[in-house]
Amino acid sequence: MSHSTDNHASPSFSIGPKSAAAFENARKLMPGGVNSPARAFGAVGGTPLFIDRGEGPYLYDIDGRQFIDYIGSWGPMILGHQHPAVVEAIQRSVAKGTSFGAPTEAESRLAEQIINAVPSIEKVRLVNSGTEATMSAIRVARGATGRNKIIKFAGNYHGHVDSLLVAAGSAAATLGVPDSPGVTPGAGQDTIVLCYNDCEGLQNAFAEQGDQIAAVILEPVVGNMGCVPATKEFMTALRELTLKSGTVLIFDEVMTGFRLAYGGAQERYGVVPDMTTLGKIVGGGMPLGAYGGRADIMDNVLPAGKVFQAGTLSGNPVAVAAGSATLKELETHPPYEQLDQRGNQLAKGLTQVAAKHGVPHQVQHVGSMLTLFFNPDPVSNWEEADKSDREAFGRYFWGLIEEGIYLPCSQFEALFFGIHHSEEMIAQTIDAADRVLARG
Repeated sequence: MSHSTDNHASPSFSIGPKSAAAFENARKLMPGGVNSPARAFGAVGGTPLFIDRGEGPYLYDIDGRQFIDYIGSWGPMILGHQHPAVVEAIQRSVAKGTSFGAPTEAESRLAEQIINAVPSIEKVRLVNSGTEATMSAIRVARGATGRNKIIKFAGNYHGHVDSLLVAAGSAAATLGVPDSPGVTPGAGQDTIVLCYNDCEGLQNAFAEQGDQIAAVILEPVVGNMGCVPATKEFMTALRELTLKSGTVLIFDEVMTGFRLAYGGAQERYGVVPDMTTLGKIVGGGMPLGAYGGRADIMDNVLPAGKVFQAGTLSGNPVAVAAGSATLKELETHPPYEQLDQRGNQLAKGLTQVAAKHGVPHQVQHVGSMLTLFFNPDPVSNWEEADKSDREAFGRYFWGLIEEGIYLPCSQFEALFFGIHHSEEMIAQTIDAADRVLARG
């Protein structure tokens, strides 16, 4: 998600001539020259790098420069780029055809893998993106409960769904105010926006409107205001209040699913929601999402029930092949202990070098998700995240680009790493950060 309030930095890094020319051409053809706003470097200024290829933990731009990749396609590439098992699965699938518009056994195999992995999912529906998954889950929750209102939390991003693309007016419960032109006030009128990790605000909302709330949707570990985990107290309150009121609790695990544990954040934290949305890793780098949950809820979906949801390319065989191969690798060779160790190493190192140079900072991480906030105080919600020094982050971003380290281009996007990021590579990254922060 792109935050329009980010300030532009003035990069000293010289963009290669091929990337510069490619961006000028792209701007004539596509809005802002990109197909997703986060790629435009609007939060850090300057011209985006155009990527030619990826290999393992590395990206190579069209000017031939190599970068250690801490974006991983914004999360999916936990196995790195060009993983042999995933590439082979894609090649086998595409040799049979790219799309059929009819059921395949491969869809059922991936569905079974998801159900076996994710504690909350008894039945699942495959879609094409995380946005589709969250949009559909909200509709199903409303259909299952017969209620209209939903709760979301400021700073949690659930895709570009009209009813979810709203911002908080304050820490108290407010009706959603559209956060984008083109989103009508009516689209958000049934969306209540609360402050993340605020148990009191949550309790008050349920005390006032609990019998009208169809669903609560949240990221159990937020990645779109930087890495911000839910507190244990907050998760406990969520589960207790939703159970008591008959509200559907939806975990948006588009980022955290198969990343923080094979069963996602819900496995890691031991809190089981009613529904879960998935994307990114579940597609192995191909466009694929999923939503699922308790069988009695999912049986409301057409054709088993009356809640409409459809997609011509849902369960696309090539995407299913990539996702299934990825999940098989993660199940048979679980990387999570290693990823936790690397996350601890990176967090400790960045904390030390930021303190060494007197930089106000917070390093927050869970497993292989991490953010260095240019902020003197801990970050537990959007209001606190919003106090971060965007210009300092911009200088840091471009300094690391110059060092061959490719970070997400916003203070408010968590970085990701994967199985190929070695101890030596993490140490190299910390050393590079040391040099960059020394320059101020």
